[in-house]
Amino acid sequence: MQILFVEDDPMNRRVVKDMLRVAGAEMAEAESAEIGLRMIDEGAFDIILMDLRMPGMDGLTAIRLIRERTDDKGKVPVIVVTADTALNLRANCIAQGADEVLLKPVAMNALFDAIGRMIAKRSDRGIILS
Repeated sequence: MQILFVEDDPMNRRVVKDMLRVAGAEMAEAESAEIGLRMIDEGAFDIILMDLRMPGMDGLTAIRLIRERTDDKGKVPVIVVTADTALNLRANCIAQGADEVLLKPVAMNALFDAIGRMIAKRSDRGIILS
């Protein structure tokens, strides 16, 4: 399984990468939304983890750009990973195209549960993971 984590904080990327390694998943890292979008253009990912607050382009803008794609890359599940606790955060993220929202600090079981739901959702649609 190929996962892309778009997150500006290197420590957050490291922690999540270590969690995913336990499950045998490979994680690519992007330190900005702009880099993440380029990586999506160039590679194939099964799931995208997206921070919301980053310098330059924010995560919600990046999610909207992903969802505007007309190829299969526009359908890749996106899980928001954020420290934001705004009252309408989850609804806003889902409205912008996110599939799931996790709050930092991310617990391993919450991350794995969310990934499991995304795998099940893709399988239900007949989409094969890499």
